[in-house]
Amino acid sequence: MKNKKVVNVLLGVLALLLVVGMAYQFTPNVGSLFRGGQQGTPALKVNGQTVTTQDLEALRRGFPALAGLESGTLADDFKTFLVAQKARQVLLTQAAQDINVSRADVNAEVQKVREANNLTDNKAWTDALQGAGLTDAAFRQQTREQLAVNRKVEEIQKAAKPATDAEAQLYYELHPQSFQTDARIVGREIVVNDQAKAEALLKQVKGGADFAQLASQNSTEFKDRGGALGPVENGSPRPVAQVALPSEVGTAAFALTQGGVTNVIPSGGKFYIVKVEKYLPPQTKPFADAKADAVTAVNEQKKNAAVEQWLTGLEQNVKIEVLDPKWKTVNPTVASVAGQNIPYSDVVTQVVQNQQVVSLVGQMGDQAGQLINGILKPQIVEQLIQGYAAPTIVKQRGLALTGVRQELAAGLAAYGARNVQVTDADIQKYYLQNGKQFQTPASATVSEASFADRNKALTFRQNWNGQGDFTTAATQAGGTVSERGEVRPGTPDAPGTLEQPVEAAVFTAKTLRPVGEGSLSDVVKVGNRYVVAYVTDLKRASVQPLAAVRDQIRQQVLTQKRQEVGQTYLAQQVAALGPVNNLQKVLAAQQQRVAAETPKTPTPPASGEQGNAGTSGKNGTATEPAGGNSKAAPVTPGGTTNR
Repeated sequence: MKNKKVVNVLLGVLALLLVVGMAYQFTPNVGSLFRGGQQGTPALKVNGQTVTTQDLEALRRGFPALAGLESGTLADDFKTFLVAQKARQVLLTQAAQDINVSRADVNAEVQKVREANNLTDNKAWTDALQGAGLTDAAFRQQTREQLAVNRKVEEIQKAAKPATDAEAQLYYELHPQSFQTDARIVGREIVVNDQAKAEALLKQVKGGADFAQLASQNSTEFKDRGGALGPVENGSPRPVAQVALPSEVGTAAFALTQGGVTNVIPSGGKFYIVKVEKYLPPQTKPFADAKADAVTAVNEQKKNAAVEQWLTGLEQNVKIEVLDPKWKTVNPTVASVAGQNIPYSDVVTQVVQNQQVVSLVGQMGDQAGQLINGILKPQIVEQLIQGYAAPTIVKQRGLALTGVRQELAAGLAAYGARNVQVTDADIQKYYLQNGKQFQTPASATVSEASFADRNKALTFRQNWNGQGDFTTAATQAGGTVSERGEVRPGTPDAPGTLEQPVEAAVFTAKTLRPVGEGSLSDVVKVGNRYVVAYVTDLKRASVQPLAAVRDQIRQQVLTQKRQEVGQTYLAQQVAALGPVNNLQKVLAAQQQRVAAETPKTPTPPASGEQGNAGTSGKNGTATEPAGGNSKAAPVTPGGTTNR
């Protein structure tokens, strides 16, 4: 167990170098972690440096969901990914050879690993390394290389030019949601320690009593300022953000966007009533107030872009020599735009790093390839084309956009949608078309008393006045009680808990009879029995008025329109560059090549069998003929661009 633990830690320490939000996998010579040296079967040479089969197999084991694929297009993709990633790891290590890492730095990093795994004892550390096939020297060399690459990246980032005023200004204009103030309210509260007292005070408030006066007389908090949530200035409370209130109280108060008074809200052993005098929605800060944050964001983008450009330059000059035919891969140009060729390995990198793909392969194996080829890869290629085209478009238009390729593409889309407006007609249309989104369904707590005789049920309903326990009273009257708990009306998609006659009597009928703290329904027939429902905590279905959700709808519609307009603008700009998409040709060629490389093992037909269009899978189960449709959930691009 200890050995397994240290292996996981070592892989965790050495496996990932996160650069500009993209998973640049960095595992220099990670295969040596499993053998403690450079011995092994040579598979590749990357710029003259040997990569062994053991190196590649070690990298393969880092992707257990895909490691078992032995044939088919997905296995071919995975091999292309492994070779490309291993080449990148070697390039990074080679590029960082000029970085000095002291023995003390390495020792400190190793010590962190040992302490994190409770391996400070030298024998325990040595035993753990040996059990994993490691040596202390090999691990320290890996650590040295990792630190060198990290410092190389930091060095490149520090050399990036700082943000200009024009870049910060444009970033601010295209990302207004990043510079908004929090919503605030002007209001007062009454806080007491007794729920009954709180309910009585709420009744007075609803009857027209002065809220500030009641707060001054009764509240345990802020009574000296009439319950004002913020300090009173010029006769009015200062606005406060939601964090100024307990969670439950803040949620209820900030839902009153048109003002009003909350119900009694319990929180932390106290009972709150909040009066919202004015709701102040989020607003975009002036540029003068937001400039510092905008400059910081642009500086980060420019640092990331510098690293992306550096890595792109390294990969453009890489020389890969295949030593073992088993590791020969085909990495054609899948698309080209603005004089740049996009390698197929960029596509498969995103496929492998997409968690939905991992899940899909776990369910379907290599059969997932058809779905991935038909849905996911076309989406990835279009995104890559946009990313590769973005720097050229930005330069042609003279825009002060910054960032890595995909950030530039997103910036162009935002620029194209910068003048989008939302009209009152847009808001009204959305409200009418999405009415269910603004509905609060009815609910109630229900207990049912079921009687075999209708007259007994009627008598019970007429005579019980809510005194005592409902279950006891109904049982004494000859009924059988079933507690349904909190229930809601059923829908066509989700039937309710109650039988339809009872549900109608509770939520639809207007004849509920008030008793005690609840009410009784009419007597309704359910099968051969007669049921009376005891209803408490009844809340009728309600619809939020348009005025209460106008701001919410405006933001939703604005976001949607910006996405649509922005993507249209970006697509038009990219199309003007005449991109070439070779994906279908690449996939067709891969299919033929993989089929030719797959060993043919004909199975003799069973006695009397004349053959059919399909084939038999394992255990005699039928498999679908090639080209058949497989139903599965759609896969969306989840990875980020890798080179």
